[in-house]
Amino acid sequence: MEEEIKFILDSTREAMKNAIQHLEKKLVNIRAGKASPSMVGGVMVDYYGSPTPLNQVANVSTPDGMTITIQPWEKSLIPEIEKGIHHANLGFNPMNNGESVIINVPPLTEERRKELAKQAKHEAEESKIGVRNDRKHANNEIKELDVSEDMKKNMEIDVQELTDYHIAKIDEILAHKEKEIMTV
Repeated sequence: MEEEIKFILDSTREAMKNAIQHLEKKLVNIRAGKASPSMVGGVMVDYYGSPTPLNQVANVSTPDGMTITIQPWEKSLIPEIEKGIHHANLGFNPMNNGESVIINVPPLTEERRKELAKQAKHEAEESKIGVRNDRKHANNEIKELDVSEDMKKNMEIDVQELTDYHIAKIDEILAHKEKEIMTV
């Protein structure tokens, strides 16, 4: 019985931790004004007929806060990289100098910052929903256990504490991202 209880709590903790990791990955793709290689992290390039992540066919760097430079390992990939950036619909206009692809990251307008903050808020809310679903799942498993009502209540309290902790962590991550987005 002890092992079952431990398993429920551990799997719930792990699921909630995964919701936070997922949120962090989603928020990395929301740009906050400064150029970063992660901005093109989701770009796929047609590499000899198969879609391949950009970072597997080129070196991506940021020489300054407003520029992303993509140095392909094969010059013949430059048009494919440009096409991949357009398909990713990032709002960037790539240019090439025959050697590499250069993206000038335009400064964000106030309106765009608010849009991005709203998007970040939406992602955080999705993560909170995931955490609450994990709580519901754990509570349902607890109800199925063959233990005393007091034991069930204590476990539900533990699950609620886990939930509160992870919701607070999501709020903290969101506050940090919103500050990052709104800082000019």
